[in-house]
Amino acid sequence: VNNAVLLPPERIVTAEGLELSHATNLVAPFALTNALLPRLIDSAPARIINVISGGMYTQGIHVDDLNYEVDDYRGSVAYARAKRGLMILTKMWAEHLGGTGVTVNATHPGWVDTPGVENSLPAFHRLMRPLLRSTEQGADTILWLAASSEIDGRTGKLWHDREERTEYRLRGTRETASERNQLWDALTATVDNI
Repeated sequence: VNNAVLLPPERIVTAEGLELSHATNLVAPFALTNALLPRLIDSAPARIINVISGGMYTQGIHVDDLNYEVDDYRGSVAYARAKRGLMILTKMWAEHLGGTGVTVNATHPGWVDTPGVENSLPAFHRLMRPLLRSTEQGADTILWLAASSEIDGRTGKLWHDREERTEYRLRGTRETASERNQLWDALTATVDNI
């Protein structure tokens, strides 16, 4: 389960020269998952679950500026773009792993009342707190994806509340095949250089 998340309010660069949100929310799951693939394939059936965010519905991937060296940095946008990237990787891994017994799916847990939401989005947290989900509610679909026989063999999908969902809602957020390949190549080069 790839579920490490950061939403820094300003652009922070890691010791490796990566923007922190990009490094945590996209580079890290890419590196970890690819490193584990041989073991997952040998252990099949196995499942990879990527936790994304509904924020990705507002953004497309910007493969030419993954580290926010050109665009003005906004934490929520960087986070949403990284989660869009993780959804793209979900589909790419699903295609790559077809026939191996390893499935890859993504889930949006909904807005959950966590310290991360409270600290990263304090105004949103104050306003929406009565409507936020409990951690148990947020974890429900993640656990279901990990253990349920209902989804055996289903891969490359986005899930919310145990239902398959569309991954695109707004124009301009759908990536091209070229952008998908550019994203993979950029992440591979990043990991190789770390």
